[in-house]
Amino acid sequence: MTMVLDGELDRADVDEIVAMIGRFGEDGVCELVIDFSNVTHFDYRGVKPLVRRAEVLRELGGDLKLAGMSPYLHAIFRSAGAHDAFDYFVAADEAVRSFERGVLLYSPGPFR
Repeated sequence: MTMVLDGELDRADVDEIVAMIGRFGEDGVCELVIDFSNVTHFDYRGVKPLVRRAEVLRELGGDLKLAGMSPYLHAIFRSAGAHDAFDYFVAADEAVRSFERGVLLYSPGPFR
């Protein structure tokens, strides 16, 4: 499943996203891609809860992968200590294909 986010995401938005991911896991969706291509801001306080959700999905045999992040968003995640907590992809379709193939598709970029 791919979750496409949009806009400037404040603390309340991020809390709802994290809760939604929890509901997905409860419903058996354990392979999730979050597409940040249209996100201009992500509240840093939501990074650690997102990491915890990813850990739960991994315990269920899945994963949470992030795609389309700008350098600004990468900096937020890096400063919140999540630089190595996720697989990052340039485009959401690359992240989706990595689930299908069972391999990590490396996308060179300034944050690898």
